[in-house]
Amino acid sequence: MPSTPSSSAPSWAHLNLASDADRATLAAHFRDTGVRDVECLFADVTGYPRGKLMPAASFAGGTELRICQAIPMQCVTGEYSYDPVFPDSDPDVRLVPDLATLKRSPWASVPRYLAIHDCLELDGSLCEFAPRSVLKNVVARYAARGLTPVVAPEIEFYLTAAMTDPAQPLASPTGKGGRPEVGQSAFSLNALNELAPFWDAFHAAIDGLGIRADTWLHEVGENQYEINLLHGDPVEVADQAFLFKTAAREIALQHGLNAVFMAKPVADQAGSSMHMHQSVVDAQGRNVFSAADGSATEAFAHYIGGLQAYTPDLMLIYAPTVNSYRRYVAGSQAPTNVQWGHDNRTTGLRIPVSGPAARRVENRLAGADANPYLAMAATLAAGLAGMEERLAPAEPVTGNGYDQARSLPRTFDTALDQMAHSGHASRLLGERFVRGYLAVKALEHDHFLREVTAWERRFLLPQV
Repeated sequence: MPSTPSSSAPSWAHLNLASDADRATLAAHFRDTGVRDVECLFADVTGYPRGKLMPAASFAGGTELRICQAIPMQCVTGEYSYDPVFPDSDPDVRLVPDLATLKRSPWASVPRYLAIHDCLELDGSLCEFAPRSVLKNVVARYAARGLTPVVAPEIEFYLTAAMTDPAQPLASPTGKGGRPEVGQSAFSLNALNELAPFWDAFHAAIDGLGIRADTWLHEVGENQYEINLLHGDPVEVADQAFLFKTAAREIALQHGLNAVFMAKPVADQAGSSMHMHQSVVDAQGRNVFSAADGSATEAFAHYIGGLQAYTPDLMLIYAPTVNSYRRYVAGSQAPTNVQWGHDNRTTGLRIPVSGPAARRVENRLAGADANPYLAMAATLAAGLAGMEERLAPAEPVTGNGYDQARSLPRTFDTALDQMAHSGHASRLLGERFVRGYLAVKALEHDHFLREVTAWERRFLLPQV
């Protein structure tokens, strides 16, 4: 079994691999602990880990690592777009580790470390196609104004039995009681404990990775769970969300399970979301959404106004797959518009009850399948644009948000078309990134359209 990492593992953020002394320190640590390899990874456009395995001695020695520029934009099907935004020469980018993320790998069968890497062009600039770059660029726009965004995601997912035939529906796993879960067990601690061996291993894994989790709970669906991450710097929190999903999948496989982050993995069960709480602080650490007397500021209203104005054009970021749009069902607490309200879970933008220092916006649009780097970049970019342009929000909804008109794309192809014709998406997230993203999503959609589904066989085969 893989060794369990310690939550008191050393931090390597202070190291500089250009320093002979620091390289020697890290090499000695790897030798003393028997570390053989380092997983040099990054999140691709889907949020899936890509990268290379490097010998630990080479990593500690600062050996340069490169990868094809197109890899961050690999389709979920494994294909690549031939849009001219991707050069035919298929150039390299450098993979540069963020040593603050260097941790013991909790799923490896031998001692191994991992580190999240930035994708840098050979001239040293951030690769525009890498999701971590997109988020870093948005955060930099806040920093240029003396502001710091703060984000906290709530991530939902299912645990299912092992899937051996993708043509069959996902099945609930057998718990320690010897039977699969049935019925709704929202907030049940007994149901949460049914898969205790997985949870024990997963808890140890995320502790070792430095993932700052808050509450754990059983959600509405059968074997559906939610774990909230603590608030912090968007890039750091996105790193944690990326590693959280990676660790969940790896530890689940070790226990004969699947950790499933699809937005709607089971037809008759609740969808899975990634709600994002967000606020903004100034250079003194004060929440700019609250005035000295505790009241909401104009900046708070403008931030909401930006989310309302630009979210529909960015829906393909929050809902990146054809499956994503199955989640947006009226009455399901998955939003169908960008209305906002105080403590109102029927709206796309909810304002939780809080004190002035914690005043924040909860964006409830993103599915669990959204790339955390891109989802955070999209919501923060829209909010900042609202503050810069002093956009006014609509009046808050006090009743049922589902009574309001649907204002979001209802299908994948509609969202793709809206983003493609948007005059704002490129301005908010970068022209080359948006062009590449659209090319990837169009290719994935074309691939999906070539599939013949079970619905077609069930109803069309005997009747048409």
